[in-house]
Amino acid sequence: MYDDFQALDVQIVGVSFDAVAQLQYWAEQESFQFELWSDTNKSLALHYGAASSPNAWVADRISVLLDRNGEVLLTYMDNVSVGTHPKEVLDDCRILFGE
Repeated sequence: MYDDFQALDVQIVGVSFDAVAQLQYWAEQESFQFELWSDTNKSLALHYGAASSPNAWVADRISVLLDRNGEVLLTYMDNVSVGTHPKEVLDDCRILFGE
């Protein structure tokens, strides 16, 4: 499925409160083909609504689809399931960016 996103010239970035070393290990173990960013100060989570407080232990699982200028096109906050969500986002990307 990652190749389908690449064909649309879409970049995927995962963000977590984990430290860089933890994210690198996790990415290697899972063979992720996309970037993982460390948000230990929780600024991205607070900005995009994945956390309501800098005291949050974990971020909510959300996805934010941005255009090339960083403008928010879509925000997915409900029912973000690892099993079905990538297809939902890919379908929306096909509608927004064409194939």
